[in-house]
This record gives sequence, C-alpha cells and structure tokens, in this order.
Amino acid sequence: MCAFTAGIPPLGAAMKFRLHFVVDPMGWLCISMVFGIWFYNTLFVPKLVLLPHYNEGHIPWAIVVCYYIASALCIAALFRASTADPGRLPADPHIPHSEREHWELCNKCNLMRPKRSHHCSRCGHCVRRMDHHCPWINNCVGEDNHWLFLQLCFYTQVLSLFTLVLDFCQYYYFQPLTGLDQEKFTTRHELALLRVSALMGLVMFGGMSSLFYTQMTGILSDTTTIEKMAHFSNEIFGSKRSWQWALAEVCGTRWKLLWLIPLRSRQPLQARHHFRTHV
Repeated sequence: MCAFTAGIPPLGAAMKFRLHFVVDPMGWLCISMVFGIWFYNTLFVPKLVLLPHYNEGHIPWAIVVCYYIASALCIAALFRASTADPGRLPADPHIPHSEREHWELCNKCNLMRPKRSHHCSRCGHCVRRMDHHCPWINNCVGEDNHWLFLQLCFYTQVLSLFTLVLDFCQYYYFQPLTGLDQEKFTTRHELALLRVSALMGLVMFGGMSSLFYTQMTGILSDTTTIEKMAHFSNEIFGSKRSWQWALAEVCGTRWKLLWLIPLRSRQPLQARHHFRTHV
C-alpha cells in the first residue's frame, strides 16, 4: 500500500487544498460501497417521496432543498475526508531546536516525528496525531483531517435520519399520491426500494452515531483511538480543556459556523503542547 499527495493551486485566499490518495484496492472497495449507499438514497428518496409529494402540493419546497443540501454536504465531507492530507510527515522535517525533546525516531521508517505521531502500515508513512486508519474513507484520520472525519460522521447522521423520517412518512403520514404512472419500474417496486433505503439509513445512522460519540469523547479527553487501544486512556497530560477549545483546535478555527463547512482549509491554532509517551 502507498499514498501520494498532489498540490492544487489556491482557489481563494481562504481555500488551498492538497489532494492525498491512498493506493489500496480494499480501501477503494470500501469507499465505493459508502458512495453507493449515498447515491442510492440521493437518487431514489427524492424520486419516490420528495418530488412526487412536492409536485402534488403535499410538502413545501424547503424540505426538498434541505434534503439536497444535506446530501451535498455529506458527499462533500466524504470527498474531503478521503482526499485530504491527514498530516503526513515529510522525509526531512525541520525541527526547531526548542522542540527537539518532543520528537522521536520512528522504528519503522527511521524518520523523526513529533510525539503522538504514529506509523500507518496501510499508508506506509507517519501521520501527526494519528487517530486511526479508516478503510471506509480509504485514508488515515490524523491531525489535519480529523475535523473532516467528524463532519462526515455528523452529516451522515443527518442524512440517514432525514431518509428514515421520509421513508416512514411515505406510508404513515403523507397523503396518497394520485398522479403516479403505475407502469414505471420505481412505482411497481416502490415498497422494495424504500425498504432497502430504510435499512441503509438505519445501519448508517446507528453506526455513525456510535462512531461520532467515540470520536467526540476522544477529542474532549484529548485521547486518540490508538492511544485508547494502547491503554493510555487513563493517563492525564496537561490540564483539561473545554469542549469549545477542544473542537476549535481540531477544526482549526474558533468560529463555530466554520466547523460545519467542509470546503475550506484548516489552519492549526496556537495551543499548549500535550505530549505522551511513544505509541
């Protein structure tokens, strides 16, 4: 497995992306499954539920727009989380003399790295403050893309819950549709298509809710998933932080509205150093 990073010219003063690709066939399969679930619901839920009921005046246009916005934010977060550089360390990093004591030698790639970094065996390099390698985005979750992974978890919950509510309302709340073409494939197989949609929504909502909770507890306790697995979860290094500062540090900004926007770049905040022993 390997990874490579490509620079992209800045799209604006506040937006400069670096695309990061991991060459891993298993990861490609996993992210294709995630994209397939998103595409299925984005295609069939509006076609079977939203647009027919809107055309017959049963629901307002705002519900249709909100669903498409949630879908767009979800796929944008997936793309950014899977292609953003998680914090890959260069082969010859510049180490300030005052911070040399906070660096260590990786015993796998024999390169210097800050403490709390970890060597990813799937990607083949060290990542700053690596949380874990996620096959579902085919990328590591590290210091520079952790906020995008949180956004992906959040927007997937929103879209999945939205889908479940619409599937439920289709049979138990919305008025019957009168202008349907009974010969169309989607009309004849509507029940089966919506059952698949509801099953996908239920699985994604349950899985992402659990993952979002574990990620938030790790951020608030300043502990990565790797550190938890290595039994460092009960160690305390430095003072505890408020939830506002913890999320601001992960997202790279104190502006809470920007925490929800995937199409931007992240700038690290000046923060106190929290170093742990080698993981």
